[in-house]
Amino acid sequence: LHYVESGGGLVQPGGSLRLSCTASDFTFSTYAMGWFRQCPGKEREFVAAISYAGTVVHYADSIKGRFTISRDNAKKTLYLQMDSLSPEDTAVYYCNGEAGPAASIRSAGFGSWGQGTQVTVSS
Repeated sequence: LHYVESGGGLVQPGGSLRLSCTASDFTFSTYAMGWFRQCPGKEREFVAAISYAGTVVHYADSIKGRFTISRDNAKKTLYLQMDSLSPEDTAVYYCNGEAGPAASIRSAGFGSWGQGTQVTVSS
């Protein structure tokens, strides 16, 4: 299963972006999924996770209340709606997933990653 992230770009502080992650096959619908990000000079970190059915979500404290994770299994696509963006949200954003509960995504050890999509928040 491979993922292609898109939707990043340059946005001003306080603005919004919606990221997408499209999977290569319908195994996607059986996987819990997550968004991660790597800020400049830092390790990759967990952002948000969602269960395979979309009924359970988890968020990192740093983005809680500003970002919303969702999915459309018919389209094999995961989304991240990002509002009230700040320069601290500047990062490359990645998606990944595995079979199991959404709660396990935060600490899962993924063997491979896609290219990610760059988000830059700057005036």
